[in-house]
Amino acid sequence: MANDEKLLDYLKRVTADLHQTRRRLQEVENADQEPIAIVAMSCRYPGGVRSPEDLWRLVAEGRDAVSRFPDDRGWDLDRLRGDAGGATGTSYVDEGGFLTGAADFDPAFFGISPREALAMDPQQRLLLEICWEAVERAGIRPEALRGKPVGVFAGSGIQDYVHLLGAAPEVAEAYMTTATAAAVISGRVAYTLGLEGPAVTVDTACSSSLVAMHLAAQALRKRECTLALAGGVMVMCTPSPFVAFSKQRGLAPDGRCKAFADGADGTGWAEGAGVLLLERLSDARRNGHPVLAVVRGSAVNSDGASHGLTAPNGTAQQRVIREALVNAGVTGAEVDAVEGHGTGTTLGDPIEAQALLATYGQGRAADRPLWLGSIKSNIGHAQAAAGVSGVIKMVMAMRHGLLPRTLHVDRPSTHVDWSAGRVELLSEARDWPVEGRPRRAGVSSFGVSGTNAHVVLEQAPEQGADEPEAGDSAATPAAAASLPVVPWVLSAKTAGALRAQAERLLAHVRATGEASEGPGPVGDVLDVGYSLATGRATWNHRAVVVGADREELLAALAALSQSGEGAAARPGKLGVLFTGQGAQRLGMGRELYEGFPVFAEAFDAVAAEIDLLLGVSLREVMWGADAERLNGTGFAQPALFAFEVALFRLLGAWGVRPDVLVGHSIGELAAAHVAGVFSLADAARLVVARGRLMQELPSGGVMVAIQASEVEVEPWLSEGVSLAAVNGPQAVVISGVASAVEHVQAEFEKLGRRVSKLAVSHAFHSVLMEPMLEDFAVVAGQVTYQEPQIPVVSTVTGQIADLTDPAYWVDQVRKPVRFADAVRDAESRGVRTFLEVGPDAVLTAMAAQSVESTDAVLVAAQRRNRPQAHTLVSALGELHV
Repeated sequence: MANDEKLLDYLKRVTADLHQTRRRLQEVENADQEPIAIVAMSCRYPGGVRSPEDLWRLVAEGRDAVSRFPDDRGWDLDRLRGDAGGATGTSYVDEGGFLTGAADFDPAFFGISPREALAMDPQQRLLLEICWEAVERAGIRPEALRGKPVGVFAGSGIQDYVHLLGAAPEVAEAYMTTATAAAVISGRVAYTLGLEGPAVTVDTACSSSLVAMHLAAQALRKRECTLALAGGVMVMCTPSPFVAFSKQRGLAPDGRCKAFADGADGTGWAEGAGVLLLERLSDARRNGHPVLAVVRGSAVNSDGASHGLTAPNGTAQQRVIREALVNAGVTGAEVDAVEGHGTGTTLGDPIEAQALLATYGQGRAADRPLWLGSIKSNIGHAQAAAGVSGVIKMVMAMRHGLLPRTLHVDRPSTHVDWSAGRVELLSEARDWPVEGRPRRAGVSSFGVSGTNAHVVLEQAPEQGADEPEAGDSAATPAAAASLPVVPWVLSAKTAGALRAQAERLLAHVRATGEASEGPGPVGDVLDVGYSLATGRATWNHRAVVVGADREELLAALAALSQSGEGAAARPGKLGVLFTGQGAQRLGMGRELYEGFPVFAEAFDAVAAEIDLLLGVSLREVMWGADAERLNGTGFAQPALFAFEVALFRLLGAWGVRPDVLVGHSIGELAAAHVAGVFSLADAARLVVARGRLMQELPSGGVMVAIQASEVEVEPWLSEGVSLAAVNGPQAVVISGVASAVEHVQAEFEKLGRRVSKLAVSHAFHSVLMEPMLEDFAVVAGQVTYQEPQIPVVSTVTGQIADLTDPAYWVDQVRKPVRFADAVRDAESRGVRTFLEVGPDAVLTAMAAQSVESTDAVLVAAQRRNRPQAHTLVSALGELHV
């Protein structure tokens, strides 16, 4: 029996191991087939294209971006144009697709010296810029990727900048090793961003960027990296490509690619840069990154021993297409369109078209031909950056449901047997409907070296109810949908760059409809705000615009772009000030409660404790119509405590982390609670007891604010007149018996000082408080105390004090509030920004009289008679800058 049991146990373990092995094998198999999400795109192409949106407008509008040779590159244009006879060093073509401002670069942004920047190949500079942009467009802070296994796969071609550096050895010698090395094109990005995944520069000539994309997808599936930047870059620093192909008579005389057209007469050179940020689809969904489209499959092969080193091999092209389809798990008939290599040559285009007819053109319904086009007809042949331009075009086409037309087509090439399959040239734009399955497109790139690449793209999958929505920015939390106002935060390294940021954002929102057209801040207004706040690096020059709707935000953004310079980042620590009695007002917190779930949850928690002790609903008192009832001390103090704690919790949820806390009178109990001195239950007991015991005292006392120093009022203090507060160098409050206090008031009025009687029911912080102290001491002795987790500067002592002694809180009722001393102490501890957490800007004005630092900033989270949510978000914006 024992042996039988052992055998049974052994069989169970073997069976379990077998199941586990099968699961692992299935996981590996699934990983090899998992779609790769395109979570962001960035680019520069001819025609002033600086973004995927620009590129889409160019192709959707059917514009031609080919232009005359640029005059800003030092080319000897008169000699270069030469004559039609093909003299040495000349080109019979004087047009191409050129980047605007190819030499523009901000080296300081990337921590590069101006001298090194001059030596750097412009291809390194361009790729740095667009990789940074792609990361931010995914809603990711670039610095968050530092030290992470993120890959860089960069396609590159000719490195002709070295020829220019030879003429300036005094600039180049120190950096010659890294300035023009192809390997550094990818390595520079990895170094600057601190990326620790594979960094690979690919040179397969015209197929480089698509091969880079294929390698990136493989690395992601093999988990060699978690994210991958993949694309290509090409800048023609010298006219050598035109000179060389002129000798081969391979260029179209007018510089334009007439892809698959009967009038094709050669290629047209161009330049550009494009990059994609790729991620495994499952990771993109889990991380809440946008999914613009997915790479279903890809393949790379070589022509092998074809008819010539540079001659296309149609059989190899067919093979790479079929391999990509197998990798994607779809048939050719399930793909709607192909972005062809389509260089416009009389040899290459017919071979490519026949390969497409033999693969995609077979087994298709008569009304579902494969639609064929080429972006080279718009911008020219961008060489190492050509393939990725086609990918960006087709991703945007899938998202817009439109297949743009291919330019310069007189008629489909007569060198192609178009009857061999169902393939049609996109000589006109066509709608791209979704008909029972996702939109799909293939993209081809074939290198002059014989390296072929093909990728299969698919429309972004439908989102489940629990998945973030795909878009051009990171998904916005659902709870934010009810925000009454929205902040848009911007930052840059210089004031000029900040204005430029505002200009670009304004143009982007206006042109693409990123923001909602509705009356409220919903939809993409929130998307923009969320992405700016969470997916952008933060620099020293900052600005925030706040609005309740799209038009208000755009107006503020326009003002910033025209004249605003924002503010430099403020050094120093943050101090939070908690307002005392007298600032309470009907309705305080109601708008915040309705607009911000965090505030509502925190307020409900406080109110639940206080309501048990009061025996009435604090919410009804605060948001009712009886101001006199709220102003009663027994309700005013609990109401202020509840409001300030809830507001502090909301600010904390937004990332506000104070270094020092200061509380004025009842505000000090709120400060002590959020610092961790009291639990919420114990804090509520103290607050309610304090207010109740004060309310039960006989009325009749008086409090008067006087424009005077403490030294000036000291001679007037007596048994009937107490010093209640020192709020500033020339701002004190006296408190006590009415007749005695009013006598002092009259004396200072004679001196021409400003005096004002406070609207209070009792003389707080005076001898008239002493009858309640014994009863309050009993309550103070019954609660539990902990050391504060955030430093609290006492307004009893004007410095750090022991807040865990019950006697301290009894003294705090009777002794004067030394607010000015507390502010100065906080300033001595490095605080340069003071945020008032209360229903009005009472302490903000007081603290301004006591701070000595010229760079100190005082911000009020709320102001009387202003919309609560708008004021709060504006204050948060002030903190940001």
